[in-house]
Amino acid sequence: MDKAIDDPHAGQPVLQRGPSIRDARLVAILVHGRGSSADDLLGLAREFGTTDVCYLAPEAANHTWYPYPFIAPIERNEPYLSSALRLVDHIVEHAGGEGVAPDRVVLLGFSQGACLALEYAARHARRYAGVVGLSGGVIGPPGTPRDYEGSFDGTPVFLGCSDIDAHIPLERVHESADVFRRMNAAVDERIYPRMGHTVNGDEIAAVTAMLTAT
Repeated sequence: MDKAIDDPHAGQPVLQRGPSIRDARLVAILVHGRGSSADDLLGLAREFGTTDVCYLAPEAANHTWYPYPFIAPIERNEPYLSSALRLVDHIVEHAGGEGVAPDRVVLLGFSQGACLALEYAARHARRYAGVVGLSGGVIGPPGTPRDYEGSFDGTPVFLGCSDIDAHIPLERVHESADVFRRMNAAVDERIYPRMGHTVNGDEIAAVTAMLTAT
């Protein structure tokens, strides 16, 4: 099969902001949403006010990680979903090759990127510096078995979302929080009344606190 079809996100650029991986206290992998870009997430990172965090932001092919909603049958979003998960994994492995273990890695995403970051974390449970899902949830239709293996060993996990988000069902945010708690994460779930599909100041403050406390 043609590589561009079988692995559409392979070789996509990864933008960087802040110190080098080797010189950074933490590495934060920022995963953008549908129709957005790596540069947009790096812009959000400026709000965190850190100087010792290396931000790595991969760019999805055609600005979309997978074509259908995250609650669609998983097979409908293949091979894009598996390709996107591999790209995140390659970044984590690259950081490891530069001397940064997962317990110094933060996974952060917004919207479609939050779903991808949370699904990656659930499939690769271990101690991270933090996991952040801004308007997102684990991937798959209602009733998807959540038989992920492993433990987060107390990893701080922040989940923020509106109660009326048109893209993210509230029950999926709650389900995601339950999944991470069951896997021994320290979950901070915040639901914001009538916020819509965006990021607010309280979420930025919470992420900043996570980045500076770790």
